[in-house]
Amino acid sequence: MSTTRTQRTTRTKRTTALLALTAAAGLALTACAGGEPVAAPAGATGKGGAQGALPKEDVVTGVKKNEAAAKLLPADVRQRGRLTLATSVGTPPSSAYLPDGKTVTGLDADFSQAVGKALGLEVTTEVAGFEAILPALGSGKYDIGMGNFGVTEERRKTIDFVTYVNDGQGFAARADSKLTDITDLTQLCGLKVATGAGTTFERTLEKNKERCAKAGKEPYEVNVFADTSAGWLALQQGRSDVLMSTINGIRYAVTQQPGTKFLNEYRRLDVGFAFKKGSALTPAFQAAVNGLKADGTYDRILKKWGVSASAIAESRISPPEIPAPTK
Repeated sequence: MSTTRTQRTTRTKRTTALLALTAAAGLALTACAGGEPVAAPAGATGKGGAQGALPKEDVVTGVKKNEAAAKLLPADVRQRGRLTLATSVGTPPSSAYLPDGKTVTGLDADFSQAVGKALGLEVTTEVAGFEAILPALGSGKYDIGMGNFGVTEERRKTIDFVTYVNDGQGFAARADSKLTDITDLTQLCGLKVATGAGTTFERTLEKNKERCAKAGKEPYEVNVFADTSAGWLALQQGRSDVLMSTINGIRYAVTQQPGTKFLNEYRRLDVGFAFKKGSALTPAFQAAVNGLKADGTYDRILKKWGVSASAIAESRISPPEIPAPTK
């Protein structure tokens, strides 16, 4: 066998092995053997390599109807008794599939079920693409949207939100990277940054590209992926130097993908249930979330998924966007 052929065969084997590793890690982000849901153990450190099964504690069944909140629902909704919720399925702790490949589990699923019980409604969940959900709310296709949607000024122009957690933007890199905390986007200059399509991360990166030129540095390159696992694969293969995604999602993912590390939080954003602009559902949902805080369900959900640091003081309707860092 020639040297060139040997080298090509070696590269193919390495790529195949890496794809298998990433596929296995991606599977761990959505399901585990034995029919159990998969998630990061509570209190995950964010250091690559440690793995654990997602919690299976039932924190929703005991939720009682909140009569005061239910009275805030429009009369036609109370009579109908059900709502349709569109959700995107990404990675734990926010969302993932159970081993049946159809049932959605995660932080968002627990909150939607808990609020539905509090309002005395049946919430029917349909999976949709992240980029398709918000436009579909305006058309009336869905009543509610979930997908770790951060509250931004741009989105507030066409969408109403009812906040339930605080998450935001963070960075990950390979374990051998010299990068530590990214406090200034000019630290990314000259690098390739992987992120999700149609996200606040993509918008943040594109909006601030000119900072590198102003600093006399080479621009960073934004590599956009529609699939989360593809972004992580690009990072592991060295086709991207950094990955930008949700704080909670990255903290979980690095526990499942050896050779990666969580760098730091860049900025925080309120996250909310999404509705079409002017929706009459928002007061009832706000009251329901605040009711869950009062009866302890809220804290139990966050503790279950290991994200107690994402608690908010109270649910609000379309609050102003939390200011972005100036660097």
